Amino acid sequence: MFSYKTLRKIVKFKLEGIGQTRLLYILSILVGILSALAAFVLKNAVHLTSKIFTERIISESGNLLYLAFPLIGIVLTVFFVKYVVKDDISHGISRVLFAMSRRKSKIKPHNTWTPIVASTLTIGFGGSVGEEAPIVLSGSAIGSSIGNFFNLDYRSVTLLVCCGAAGAVAAIFKAPIAGIIFTLEVLMLDLTMSSIVPLMISAVTATTVAYFLMGEEVIFSFNIEGTFNMANIPWYLVLGLVAGLVSIYFSKLTLYLEKSLAKIKSQNVRMIFGGVVLGLLIFLFPPFYGEGYNTIKALLQGGAEQIYNESVFSNFSGSYLGVLLFMLGLVLFKVFASSATNGSGGVGGVFAPTLFLGGVCGFLVSALINLFFNVEIPDSRFVLAGMAGLMSGVMHAPLTAIFLIAEITGGYNFLIPLIITSTVSYITTRRVIKHSIYHIQLAQRGELITHDKDKAVLTVMDWRKEIERDFVKVMADDSLGTLVKAISSSTRNIFPVVDENNVLEGMVLLDDVRELMFDQEKYEIYHVRDFMILPPSYIDQSEEIETVMQTFRKTGAWNLPVLKDGYYVGFVSKSRIYAKYRELAVQFFPKSN
Repeated sequence: MFSYKTLRKIVKFKLEGIGQTRLLYILSILVGILSALAAFVLKNAVHLTSKIFTERIISESGNLLYLAFPLIGIVLTVFFVKYVVKDDISHGISRVLFAMSRRKSKIKPHNTWTPIVASTLTIGFGGSVGEEAPIVLSGSAIGSSIGNFFNLDYRSVTLLVCCGAAGAVAAIFKAPIAGIIFTLEVLMLDLTMSSIVPLMISAVTATTVAYFLMGEEVIFSFNIEGTFNMANIPWYLVLGLVAGLVSIYFSKLTLYLEKSLAKIKSQNVRMIFGGVVLGLLIFLFPPFYGEGYNTIKALLQGGAEQIYNESVFSNFSGSYLGVLLFMLGLVLFKVFASSATNGSGGVGGVFAPTLFLGGVCGFLVSALINLFFNVEIPDSRFVLAGMAGLMSGVMHAPLTAIFLIAEITGGYNFLIPLIITSTVSYITTRRVIKHSIYHIQLAQRGELITHDKDKAVLTVMDWRKEIERDFVKVMADDSLGTLVKAISSSTRNIFPVVDENNVLEGMVLLDDVRELMFDQEKYEIYHVRDFMILPPSYIDQSEEIETVMQTFRKTGAWNLPVLKDGYYVGFVSKSRIYAKYRELAVQFFPKSN
């Protein structure tokens, strides 16, 4: 009977002899194609779902349905995740990073499609989050599944995971350069020629497929005309500073709100509470419905007043000041809408909310400059620069922000303002928040891979697997004769001393009993406690690898006991740790081809 194993054998037989490098090139093309197809399915599913409810139902029933649809979407998502997926698929980009650092880049196969379904239910019904994180998770899962299908090594699988992420970003924005840089800045893939070529192949392939399936139109169809005005540089510096401050506000409040919602133990209560809050926010601020890209398009086309007039606040005032206050409300409350969506059980990312917030922030800053300083500032350019600034600050990815906005708008003659705004925002944010919103929780747990090669290898290493447990244990009251019997049955020169509860009391070194172990007359005179010494230190099994290495450096020891909740587990040796480090270093950072 034809099976999965049979298929793998046939495919591997057909590809035998082509070499590892060529195989990776071929697989990167395949990953790019499949990632683009996943992006196509997700974008169209979200669009159709949203179109059905916004155009057919809401237009007939009135805006009050804004209160109900987001809650319905979250409920459907929670039920799908709980009873169909039976796994956590939220915060897709963070999950990819965790898989790279702690699961040898193995991502469960269901992640190739389950984030697409879940985010369609969430965003299509009005969830105020983006498609990008779910599609990055799907693309990465495609790369992981293909890599594991061919039984590739850890580094090759990791490379294909990043190819999937690059292909997903490239396809959804039709921006191949941004897709490549995204993997280098956000997923922190090490930059070598052996890794950059597969990334380029995957990103270009995905973009080509996206153009074929979705046409030439990109998310923001806006052409920047005219040359850059050098006199506006100070104002872009101001925008960068504001974008950095807003990035800090958004990042810190997002983490706080999601943690607060997580404290609600009842999933049903959390789901209903978040859905109701989201519905109320969308009722007050209709631009919060869905991803918010339509709002950015309207701002680029000078339609800020139209956005304001479609809200309930248009009944109170039609002044320009009312428009500005409404935009300020969008900046302040967008974080509550996106956090309510994700924190209550929805599936989506902060990529789109960041772009939305940046666009609105850019418009607001340009409007205030024009109002108070009587300066002719092109608000459309500030909208684009604001998007780059917020992405740079929140994601700590200035290059991704610069090239993404340049690619999707064709604004390469706008690079200087983008660079200025993104750089200032990044510097401002980094002074307060060392890690991006994707990285911060992993970094706090010591699970984040970085471009530092030593730290990257140590992060991947699971030192607990190097614990040696075959040491013969003795007790303090045992006689020298009992200890000699233990020595004769062991190949070790260290003997842990424990009590009846397996609590470590000390250890005996073979060198300390060598002179007496052949004098049988003293077997009953001396006891283990006469030779027992305290170890120079010990390591708890819950410690991170950095603490383990630091303990070895401080003590100068070659072997240290490992405890779990105070109980003896075994010993870990410096030599085994170093041997494992060298093995992983070769896998992780081989010489470039």
